[in-house]
Amino acid sequence: MDMPSRRRRALLATVLTLAFMLLVAMGVSDQGWIFAALALLIASLALGGLHLIFPHGLMFALGAANGLAIYVSLFVVIGRASFPAAAEWSRAVAFLLPVLAFVLACWVRRDVLVGAASGEGRSDLRHLPRAAGWLLPTCMIGIVSLSTPINRATPEWQSVALLVAMAGIAVIGAFSVGHIVRLLVDVSAILRRVGMRLQFLAVPVATYVSIFALLSVGFACFYRIADEFSRGEIFILMGQPGRLSFSDALHFSIVTLSTVGYGDIQPSDDGIRLLAAIQMILGQLLLLFGFAEIMRSHGGGTRDEDK
Repeated sequence: MDMPSRRRRALLATVLTLAFMLLVAMGVSDQGWIFAALALLIASLALGGLHLIFPHGLMFALGAANGLAIYVSLFVVIGRASFPAAAEWSRAVAFLLPVLAFVLACWVRRDVLVGAASGEGRSDLRHLPRAAGWLLPTCMIGIVSLSTPINRATPEWQSVALLVAMAGIAVIGAFSVGHIVRLLVDVSAILRRVGMRLQFLAVPVATYVSIFALLSVGFACFYRIADEFSRGEIFILMGQPGRLSFSDALHFSIVTLSTVGYGDIQPSDDGIRLLAAIQMILGQLLLLFGFAEIMRSHGGGTRDEDK
């Protein structure tokens, strides 16, 4: 690969990574914008540090971004469930500890890890079971945090318990940095293989979406016309008889075709129920068609990859 192509890929990976981390930060903004900004800042600095350590590790960068996003999500969920009254300063320090420990461990062992992170060697998915060596003790810390009554303790003790738990995770991550790096690369390799196969799904997916849109709009028009020319209300909206707008009809059509069944709009006329039943049957047939086309395209893609 020439230098301009490599730079374009690196730039694209950087933009996608930062955009993804921004999305995650906005998603956890219910914890406070300060925490969201802190999470984005720490994640950006961590990814920047890892890029300096592994400058050619495109796959590793993508895997690290995915790992950081999962880490942020679990920290928010478990942290608020087990340590709801912990001081904000302790949350910031606790959040930083595992990330800092991992980056420092990567720096110390960079000579050993750079080959795996850069993807120079062939990705070996047999490394995946080795993740249990550090995932199990990490999960045990989470289980203990959730199962013990720490959330009933005083704010001071919750802060201490949070720092101790995250310090333990930091130690585990530092000692298992080799396996973590290998796992991130393997996960990225899986995502890359999936991405390569998506090109074979373009035609069946586009066809499925087109037919789905056609049926959704067509039946929405049927529902709206039937409701317009009926003498009485033939739909129940939020528990009350009422008339459909086109937006309501389109929503009901999509929900019916996908067989989700929210229940916010219900047909109260036998003819409309029969029409909805026909649409549901067509939805099932469309699903079978889409599955068959995807499997046929998957088989073609597999043969092409084998060549």
